[in-house]
Amino acid sequence: MKFIANINVMPLKALLDPQGKAVTGSMKNLGLPEIDNVRIGKHITLEVEAASEEVAKAKVNDACTKLLCNQIMESFEFNLTPIK
Repeated sequence: MKFIANINVMPLKALLDPQGKAVTGSMKNLGLPEIDNVRIGKHITLEVEAASEEVAKAKVNDACTKLLCNQIMESFEFNLTPIK
């Protein structure tokens, strides 16, 4: 089976997000003061071939923990969608 993984990688909430802080400040300058606490991360999509959804989840989790996410500074979450 083949799956598409949609992965979101975000900075940990306890850490400063300089890009998000800059965008938050710009919102006020654009006349959008009601937008606050912007956090900027990464969105990654990939395809994975696996015998089952459980195996695909394990492979995507490995990819995230070993390469795509710096777990000292970031967290990740993902979902899988079967390709028909």
